[in-house]
Amino acid sequence: MSSITFKNLGVNFLIGDLFDHESLVKAIKQVDVVISTVGHAQLVEQDKIIAAIKEAGNVKRFFPSEFGNDVDRTNAVEPAKSAFATKASIRRAIEAEGIPPGAAAPPRDKVVILGNGNLKAVFNKEDDIATYTIKAVDDPRALKKILYIRPPANTISFNDLVSLWEKKIGKTLERIYVPEEQLLKNIQEAPVPVNVILSIGHSVFVKGDHTNFEIEPSFGVEASELYPDVKYTTVDEYLNKFV
Repeated sequence: MSSITFKNLGVNFLIGDLFDHESLVKAIKQVDVVISTVGHAQLVEQDKIIAAIKEAGNVKRFFPSEFGNDVDRTNAVEPAKSAFATKASIRRAIEAEGIPPGAAAPPRDKVVILGNGNLKAVFNKEDDIATYTIKAVDDPRALKKILYIRPPANTISFNDLVSLWEKKIGKTLERIYVPEEQLLKNIQEAPVPVNVILSIGHSVFVKGDHTNFEIEPSFGVEASELYPDVKYTTVDEYLNKFV
């Protein structure tokens, strides 16, 4: 979507440079909520956003660029381990300052599955993540809590995901399972950014880091329970577009 289209929708652009503190403060002073969407290479630079928020003094909520695993509850190996550690350090900085916090077609012949494929992971469409994030902006129930997006219909194992796809296309796929030992070897030998992608896959599908803990009310809330009015896109519905 172009900037012109956004403007036609009534969006006001406030320009701030991540590496220009004064411009960042000036922009942030004009908003109540800051949602960071910086990429992997700039995760650590979010300390500049935190500093600007602190100086501005008017922000009610800050959502760091931490969409995916709960970085305090992960068993990731390198290099994802370091990426998650960077996100965790930003989380600690937020706490210290007291700041309220498109896919290719599925395969039709064979599929590679990391681990045994039995651990449950969470699959969410980006649009739904954005919807839940905006919903949480003004919700006191989500204040200073981790917003987990675990819709029941989208919390499934990789084996179940493949079975669902097989049923839709009326064909059985060859399932190639990659044991943890081999996956760890692949991670060590793969170039950037493939090694990062593989290590995140290890965290999610081999260690089960999306679902291997219960959400305690003391630290988290679950989005689909908070906002049952949101009709999220299910995995089943999403796969239909590829049949």
